[in-house]
Amino acid sequence: MERPYFPMFIDISGKKILVVGGGSIALRRVRTLLKFGADIKVIAPELKEELTELETQGKITAERRCYGAGDTEGYEIVLAASDRPDVNRAVKNECSERGIPVNTADDKSLCDFYFPSVVMTDDVVIGINSGGTNPGKVKETRREIERIIK
Repeated sequence: MERPYFPMFIDISGKKILVVGGGSIALRRVRTLLKFGADIKVIAPELKEELTELETQGKITAERRCYGAGDTEGYEIVLAASDRPDVNRAVKNECSERGIPVNTADDKSLCDFYFPSVVMTDDVVIGINSGGTNPGKVKETRREIERIIK
């Protein structure tokens, strides 16, 4: 493994987080972030049905449109989870200019942080990550940890 990223746990309750993309990866990320009290906005031309349900329930806000320059302004963390690499690059570039930490779902080399797989109980939060090198091993490890602690 290349030099690994430091695993840091931070309080994101109330933090303004932008998710660009409305597909399966965006949905998984939004589900995880909601467990930690983030203030989430999704921008995407189309949303998976469950994201629409979360919007209807008032758990997220959403705009059904393409990402545009300036959309990251005012956000503290951004996730580029579009199915279009050019859009994810544009999001990354804008975040870099603004000093906003960004994760791009399709290219680990563009990430300021890695999005972990999370195991959560009432007493413990465990984040698991392979730095993007072995997602299968992360999934296997998460399942084993869930089996042990639940």
